[in-house]
Amino acid sequence: MAPRIDGGRSIRIGITGPIGCGKSTVAAMLAERGAVVVDADVVARSVRGEPAIAERIVARFGSTDPSELARHVFDDETALRDLEGIIHPAVRPRILAAVEAAERAGAPAVAIEAIKLVEGGLAELCDEVWLVFCDPNAQRERLVGRGVPSDDADRRVAAQAGLLERVRPVATRTIDTSGTIALTRAAVEAAWIGAMLRAG
Repeated sequence: MAPRIDGGRSIRIGITGPIGCGKSTVAAMLAERGAVVVDADVVARSVRGEPAIAERIVARFGSTDPSELARHVFDDETALRDLEGIIHPAVRPRILAAVEAAERAGAPAVAIEAIKLVEGGLAELCDEVWLVFCDPNAQRERLVGRGVPSDDADRRVAAQAGLLERVRPVATRTIDTSGTIALTRAAVEAAWIGAMLRAG
């Protein structure tokens, strides 16, 4: 079991990075080491299904279907801000509650997985920020492997091209997942040991 900090508080690790680069894979590897994973996307999906939130989304976008919402917001910054303005105020308290519950349960670490970890203000809750990235070609191949059409994959990769530059200055550690799963596991293990030493 890893050490805890601040008189018993769990170590908080924020995991972020572009779509298709392996955030969930890294989070799962931390879970194997006893961390509790809080996935902001999962929380957001739950919030979208709540009647009061769903009603506001339908009033603005006409649907709560994820693919429909994606089409509305992908190339429209105003629409994206509107959607985030509806969902995010309800997401943050639930993430905080999940972190606090994990700490009460004695988790050695909590991993908060969020693509907008920094922009959403979640990075400030974390002791460490891990930036997960990969080669753009590998990123595109993974998206296509998930069933994303090639042209859509290209647009998604291009749309998030600036994320690395925005997050890198605040990242505690970077994890390149371009290689094999074994190499990624080794990088996560090294980052985990570094985080534990830093906390301890």
